[in-house]
Amino acid sequence: MSATKPTIAVLYQFFPPDDVVSAVLFGELCEELADRGWQVSAFPCAWSSRDESERFAPRENFRGVSVRRLWRPRLRQSSGPGRLLNAAWMIARWSLLALTLRPRPDVLLVGTDPILSVLVARAWSLLSPRTRVAHWCFDLYPEAAIADGLLPPGSLLVRLFCRLLRPAYERCSVIADLGPCMRSLLLRYPSRAERRTIVPWALEEPQAPLPTSIAERTSLFGDAELALLYSGSFGRAHSYDELLSLAELIHPRGGKLVFSVRGNREAELRQAAQERGAWVGFVSFAAPDQLQARLACADVHVVTLRPAWTGTVVPSKFFGALSAGRPVLFAGSPDSSVAQWIRRFQVGWVLNGENVQEVSKRLLEYSNSPEQIDAMRQHCFATYQREFSRGVQMHRWDNCLKDLLARDQSNG
Repeated sequence: MSATKPTIAVLYQFFPPDDVVSAVLFGELCEELADRGWQVSAFPCAWSSRDESERFAPRENFRGVSVRRLWRPRLRQSSGPGRLLNAAWMIARWSLLALTLRPRPDVLLVGTDPILSVLVARAWSLLSPRTRVAHWCFDLYPEAAIADGLLPPGSLLVRLFCRLLRPAYERCSVIADLGPCMRSLLLRYPSRAERRTIVPWALEEPQAPLPTSIAERTSLFGDAELALLYSGSFGRAHSYDELLSLAELIHPRGGKLVFSVRGNREAELRQAAQERGAWVGFVSFAAPDQLQARLACADVHVVTLRPAWTGTVVPSKFFGALSAGRPVLFAGSPDSSVAQWIRRFQVGWVLNGENVQEVSKRLLEYSNSPEQIDAMRQHCFATYQREFSRGVQMHRWDNCLKDLLARDQSNG
């Protein structure tokens, strides 16, 4: 261990100035740990996540964090073979660090980009046994690939992945999940690791519930009395049937659902809405300097997750909505973490194919009560600050990692 500071090495494929959300989150975590007295080193790849022709500087200091970017082949992340080969390369390269990195860190923090990154825990436990491995699970593989229909359950490849993953999880000292539904899947892998729930925070954290942006609301929703907004990516993990059914029910009574989306199922969503004649709107993504106004124009933010994906990912839009002081309409399994939090903290509504009528009625009643709207906004904002904010999650990480080192010292 360092004589003055505890040391931590962070393994995640992308890192600021890359602006993909998970990279920003890991960058903010590293910065905060450095501010709290850790000596932090990050080892991302050299390439941008969005522009695969852009290569970042091999070494730099990022807000007190030592960043060393590792070369890998410039293979396309958007292709299946490219993504798998990139993953294999980064896992091998990070495993080699267990031999070459000096001095050895006290803690190794491993994310989930690329997929199966936790496999490095096996090499580090053998080659650097004094280093404790913490794993922050953002998405779960091969379970997500099964949910996506890419891998059949019980297939040879799934069995191979699980056989490789079991000893990797066993060698982790801490496994941090994003919520109870993800933890239930992770518990299928036996491990003596300490289990923690540490969620991704909102990238924008207003100081108070955002007041309604009247100009943006009028632009998106016209004179609608109830404004529902889905803002974010729309891909294989997301559903829309129940949302279109809801839109058809609320439109005659002054409600409107607007999608501000991009992703590999955007075209499918647009076509389904057109074929059904659903009264929904589509708008382009907001520019970064307009994002806060976009979040502030709606009464309710919409989050979806197909039931088969429950536990493999947890939609981060939930946290952004609460940080803006807006309740959430969640379309998905009642077992999802988002659904559980909505019920526990009373911050929205859970929608499924069987309760569309009931939820539409409750939403319309909500829109007709200014007092209830104001109280809900204050409540959602306070819930975010108390349970999900950046400061809360940073405190949880710092305490978790320092407790881990304290246990090692007491046992040593």
